[in-house]
Amino acid sequence: MQHKVLIVTGDGGESYETLFAVHRFQEEKIPTVVAAPKIGPIHLVIHDFEPGWDTYIERQGYGWTAEITLADIKVEDYTAILLLGGRAPEYLRNHKPLLEIVREFNKQGKWVFAICHGIQILVTAGLCDKNCITAYEHVRSEIEMGGGTYISTEQAVRDKNIVTGQTWQSHPEFYREVFACLREE
Repeated sequence: MQHKVLIVTGDGGESYETLFAVHRFQEEKIPTVVAAPKIGPIHLVIHDFEPGWDTYIERQGYGWTAEITLADIKVEDYTAILLLGGRAPEYLRNHKPLLEIVREFNKQGKWVFAICHGIQILVTAGLCDKNCITAYEHVRSEIEMGGGTYISTEQAVRDKNIVTGQTWQSHPEFYREVFACLREE
């Protein structure tokens, strides 16, 4: 089976997660399409930690270009969806058509991958209920309120057709699991 992966992000999305994902799939010769609320340049950010701060800081990161809008997504065109983190999921989780798309991927048994704050979209779509999920530690309460079991001890967790990762620092474990799933097809 020839895979094609839909990558979802938007303004405020994590720059490193976006570029790493696109390049990693290119290495494997798996086509990707980046979707966002609008076609064109996406303003991506870098989240990092600095001594003395209680939370992460945000800086401008490398940008990317969205090839299609969220409204243009056709689930049947893809074997998997990847929901990236950063700040973009804060507003993408309120996009009802995107939530329906994510639910449809899950309903069809297609792969649903999410990392860091991208899990906020899974929670809002109702896909954490009765699933084991990992994410950035500050998304834990949302996962648990959404009926999921938060796993803090693993960088990447697979539960049925859903694979989640904690942060961009989890890329090695997360993408090992992602590609193991895609090889199962």
